[in-house]
Amino acid sequence: MNEQTKKLLVMDVDSTLIEEEVIDLLGDEAGVGDEIARVTAAAMRGEIDFKAALRDRVALLEGLPDDIFEKVYSRVHFTNGAKALIKAAHQRGWKVGVVSGGFHEIVDKLAQEVALDYVLCNHLAVKAGKLTGKTDGPVVDKILKLNTIKKWAELNHLTLSDVIALGDGANDLPMIQAAGVGIAFCAKPAVQKGAPHLLNTRDLMKVLEIVDQLADE
Repeated sequence: MNEQTKKLLVMDVDSTLIEEEVIDLLGDEAGVGDEIARVTAAAMRGEIDFKAALRDRVALLEGLPDDIFEKVYSRVHFTNGAKALIKAAHQRGWKVGVVSGGFHEIVDKLAQEVALDYVLCNHLAVKAGKLTGKTDGPVVDKILKLNTIKKWAELNHLTLSDVIALGDGANDLPMIQAAGVGIAFCAKPAVQKGAPHLLNTRDLMKVLEIVDQLADE
């Protein structure tokens, strides 16, 4: 493979870039972790509408102090190979972004740590130092994820064929299917069934093996 070939690598965050689901961690802090986790799992499997699931889960966080983000961030772990993949992608001249149904309040810290080029997530509304139980701005759902990879590709004078997209949930499937290299990463069954490529080992560096193998074919 020509390592100077320009690409755009876009990842989901929760259960892909990181091991955890941040909304579940926030739920733990609010004392409703089990309830939120059940809704998260159903949404990731595509059994319920993502926007409705997000609204219902975020509502349960009402009243949490905004210093909760520091506590939750301390509980987050990058997936094996995540930092190495991002470093290698940048060395190849690629841009790297994340688009997530998670939250800027956590993901921005992750992005700074690994020098991501692009970030799009949801914002949790805060008033008087407490979460309101609502989000601010457009909800990052499957359509916005798809439109975002198109936008970022255009910004870099690339086409969707130059995009590598990976994620694990139903919300990620449209962008995975649209990308030149679309990868279901340790994904839910419906995503595995619909994705062009599967990676079921929790090592993100193996993404490069898939990309390079396809380039050599």
